Amino acid sequence: MLEILRAVESRGVRETAKRILQRSRAVFQYGIMTGRCPRNPAADIDAETVLKKGTGVKHMARVKPVEIPQLVRDIAAYQGDLVTRLALRFMALTFTRATEMINAEWDEFDERAAEWRIPPERMKMRDPHIVPLSRQALDTLAALRELNGSHRHVFYSVPGRSHISNNTMLYALYRMGYKSRMTGHGFRGLAATVLRELGYSRDVVDRQLAHAERNQVTAAYVHAEFLPERRKMMQHWADHLDALEAGAVVIPMGSSRGANIGI
Repeated sequence: MLEILRAVESRGVRETAKRILQRSRAVFQYGIMTGRCPRNPAADIDAETVLKKGTGVKHMARVKPVEIPQLVRDIAAYQGDLVTRLALRFMALTFTRATEMINAEWDEFDERAAEWRIPPERMKMRDPHIVPLSRQALDTLAALRELNGSHRHVFYSVPGRSHISNNTMLYALYRMGYKSRMTGHGFRGLAATVLRELGYSRDVVDRQLAHAERNQVTAAYVHAEFLPERRKMMQHWADHLDALEAGAVVIPMGSSRGANIGI
C-alpha cells in the first residue's frame, strides 16, 4: 500500500495520493464489515507522516523553454495512437488544463469563429472560458473530426471509454523519453513563461490561462478588453511553436532587431 502511494506521489500529485489512501481505508473497512478481510492496512498509514510535505504551490514537471523545439518535434514524430498525438499537439497549441481538454465535446467548438467555449461547469467559473483557435489548432481539430466526428467527444479513442485520459498523454510523453520531465499540464507553465518573454502582458496571459480573478469587476473588464489580444497571442504562440520545430531562430518582440517570429 505504501509503495503504491509513494509511486503516485512521485508524479507530483500528493493530493491524489492522499485521496487514494482515504478511499482505500473505506474499501478495506467495508471488507472487514462484510467478512472479506481481517484488517484495514490503510488505517495504519498516516499520510502526513509518510508523504512529503507540499509547498502550497504545485508545479507540474515541464522541460525548459530551450527544450521546446525537440519536444514539438518528438510529438510530431510520435508513432503511437494518432488521437493521442493530436491531443498532445492540441494541448501544446491551447495550453488548457488536461481535464478541460480531454472532456471536450464537438458542440463546444465554433470553427467559423475560431473559438472553443469551455462550459463554465467544467471550469468552475460563472461564464464559459473562450479559447481562441489558431490556424494550426483548427487544422488539428479538422484531423480529429475526420477520426472522431461521429462521436460525442473530440478525443474519443478506446472503445468502451468516452475519451482518452490524462494518463494516456502522460504515458505517451514517457515513451518519448520525458518521464519526470514533462506532463500535459506542463504546457501551461511553458506557455506562460515564453509568452511573457515574447512581450505579452501578465494580464493577457493569465486571462488565457483562466487564472481566477479575485475582483469580479476586474474579471469582467479583462474578459471584454483582452479577447482581441488573446486571439493575436494564440496565433503568435502557434507560429512560434512551428518556427521552433523548423529550427528557426526566434527573437522576442522587445528585441532591437524587431522580429518576433522565426528567421
